[in-house]
Amino acid sequence: MRITTRTVRYATGNDSKLLDVYTSGQQDDRHVLLWHGMGPDERDVMAPLAEAISALGPTVLVPDWRSDQPDGGREHLTDALGFGRDYVRDATHGSGRLILAGWSAGAGAALGVALQPQLFDGWRPAAVVGIAGGYRRPARTTDTVPLRAVDRAVASVPVRLVHGITDTVVPVESSRELHEALLAHGWNSELSEPATDHAGVLGCAHEPTAQRCLPATDPSVTELGRETARAIASAVPLLTHE
Repeated sequence: MRITTRTVRYATGNDSKLLDVYTSGQQDDRHVLLWHGMGPDERDVMAPLAEAISALGPTVLVPDWRSDQPDGGREHLTDALGFGRDYVRDATHGSGRLILAGWSAGAGAALGVALQPQLFDGWRPAAVVGIAGGYRRPARTTDTVPLRAVDRAVASVPVRLVHGITDTVVPVESSRELHEALLAHGWNSELSEPATDHAGVLGCAHEPTAQRCLPATDPSVTELGRETARAIASAVPLLTHE
């Protein structure tokens, strides 16, 4: 299947940043806003996962953001979220659904939005997906630790967590702990633990020389990225129209 990618800009503060839009020939009403991790402006790292998600039907939006900003990237993330919400509204005349997903630091940022919607005009995503996230650290969208926000959240959305069991950057116990906390408070939460590391959940491998994650050449790792894509795409059901 051919995936089309186009690059646009979203406004943030007095500047703008790049955002990639992934589409296929079988788009449905599902959209995914996908945040990368702490590496500044690393939207390209998410390309293998974004392509795999788009092949399943959703349109995928992948923005750059910078964690090295004085605010830790909060303005970039929240402005990208505003762009995503507007994009879905305009593209679907208000009928589309936006899944919020993120990897590593992006995962905590995504959970922060779902746990504290009052900071975002009461808006909630259709679902939220955390990939290899650390949830004992303040979310970069809210400055609140997600694990501490669970018991104060007033309404839930479906949560899907994916975390490799050999992850040495962010141990899998982080997602296990959040998953148990969500279940204890009545949330619809599911946790997948593939046998891979911090990069493998994206269908990528960390390249020490380049000091960044690159698309995997091992087909088994590529398939792990597809598994994560399926978890994201299935976070909300595909609607059928008769």
